[in-house]
Amino acid sequence: MIAIIDYEMGNLRSVQKAFAYLGFEAKVTGDVRDLAAASHVVLPGVGAFGEAMANLERTGLIAGIHQSVKEGKLFLGICLGLQLLFEKSQEDCCAKGLSLLPGEAKKIPAVPGLKIPHMGWNILRYRDNPLLKGLGEPCFVYYVHSFYVEPACPEHVIGTAFYGREFPVAVNKENIYGLQFHPEKSGREGLKILKNFAEMKY
Repeated sequence: MIAIIDYEMGNLRSVQKAFAYLGFEAKVTGDVRDLAAASHVVLPGVGAFGEAMANLERTGLIAGIHQSVKEGKLFLGICLGLQLLFEKSQEDCCAKGLSLLPGEAKKIPAVPGLKIPHMGWNILRYRDNPLLKGLGEPCFVYYVHSFYVEPACPEHVIGTAFYGREFPVAVNKENIYGLQFHPEKSGREGLKILKNFAEMKY
């Protein structure tokens, strides 16, 4: 079973519907017992970094997230969920992240002629990784974000995008994966990524 963490932020149902379309059981839940019973855990999210961490703290989900990762469950952060995997964000300087990956989220720098947030379809440049196998070239996915992650370990980066500059949009360390774009909104390529994740074993 895939547990989709409900902390009152994000497109939870659209992620659930994407997994259901692919034939996988996925449950939207804020119960740590469901995280314990799951083989795969997804942390989606849209909104503010500090508010998200406060909600996770208030609902008691932080310990469950860390336990899931420690037990080797496959873990996927999407959009804000990716940023929360890191230690902190420039969005809320006093808020600490989950610190599952070293690094931080930073504001996309202003570039003349480019709007922030980075919104819409853009190319995903990726390297060989089980999460991203079988994708097309070029691979277009859907983005909506004003912040990007800067991992402390470059080897954790498995995908990048270009918007005024190149920045990481997909990461992996052991059983932890993260995507800045929305696979549930990214058509065939996004569904392929979610299928890869659901079928993955660690």
